[in-house]
Amino acid sequence: MSSSGSPAYVVGVGLTKFIKPRGQVDYPEMGFEAGVKALSDADINYDEVDQGVACYAYGDSTCGQRVFYQFGMTGIPIYNVNNNCSTGSTGLFMARQLCASGTANVVLVVGFEKMFPGSLQTFFKDRTNPLDKTFKVMSSTRGIDPKVPGAAQLFGNAGREYIEKYGAKDEDFAEIARVNHEHSQRNPYSQFRNVYTREQISNSPMIHAPLTKLQCCPTSDGAAAAVIISQSYLDSHPHLKSRAILIAGQSLTTDSPDLYNRSAIDLVGADMTRRAAKAALSQAGVTPESIKLVELHDCFSANEMVTIDALGLCPPGKAHEMVRAGDITCADGKVSRRVRGEAERIAGRGYNPATEARGLSKGEIEVAVSKTMASKVMVDEARESRL
Repeated sequence: MSSSGSPAYVVGVGLTKFIKPRGQVDYPEMGFEAGVKALSDADINYDEVDQGVACYAYGDSTCGQRVFYQFGMTGIPIYNVNNNCSTGSTGLFMARQLCASGTANVVLVVGFEKMFPGSLQTFFKDRTNPLDKTFKVMSSTRGIDPKVPGAAQLFGNAGREYIEKYGAKDEDFAEIARVNHEHSQRNPYSQFRNVYTREQISNSPMIHAPLTKLQCCPTSDGAAAAVIISQSYLDSHPHLKSRAILIAGQSLTTDSPDLYNRSAIDLVGADMTRRAAKAALSQAGVTPESIKLVELHDCFSANEMVTIDALGLCPPGKAHEMVRAGDITCADGKVSRRVRGEAERIAGRGYNPATEARGLSKGEIEVAVSKTMASKVMVDEARESRL
């Protein structure tokens, strides 16, 4: 149950294929496709949607209305959310709160992104960069290389600190990338579905040690959507109970002063991840040892390493041992302790975990993490679910 009210459930999801950002498809089409799929999956008409949440980081104000008006101009409130890498997760968080509080019974959340080729960049150069203090800390502790993308340096430095403090090795980070590339061949929505050996990954061009090119995610265009409903709506529509996935625990957090404690690991959000995970798991009434599947944002392999640790999926400082033990793969069809990385997509991230939860059998648990500017952990318990 939500700490702020009644339970809320995921009853429908939709995804588009994620593609290279080459302007081939515009955001209205992507958002429409994902939303129609989610509504169809939920067996709910748009006329029943009380509120809408549109999630994107690249685009002008009210792009959400442009997408939602295609479903119908019903006069409902439509919120536009931009929260960097937790944009999609924030949309789900808002939808859950709206349903749990009784403000809405049915909320459609649609995340879409039309990005630019190449690494992430700043567009508003006439005002303060929101990461200015973060980069000042990095500059004073590890230095800044103007030839390397800033995000790669932030996460690469976190990987370096994990090596220095806990004894991880470069090949451990390469193994994370190998596993995630291996998973991609079975994901029809993935932008890239190529499989690489660990040696190929290690030998790809160095970006910022320990990160090579094949350990750094690409930017992507695509969209995802989810339909969230309240307990009262579920009670009045009992035919939906067979597909309803309870959001058993969810937490959205931001940084504490530890962000600036000069640790490269905390500079990429490890502290807030710990707090978010603790809160979400407490809401769900489970422990890290209970988790059977983790959908984990792997913008860089180093992020997966430090986040495995911050989530409490291993003893402190032992994430690389979990990697070496082969405990981060679902390739063998194992049920227990699977960690799967997901590719870079800003607004769509946070929906894929909800999509995966719809395929879990009864009693299985999924934890999903998105973080950078903010952190969110969602635990979905697949109660009465068999889809």
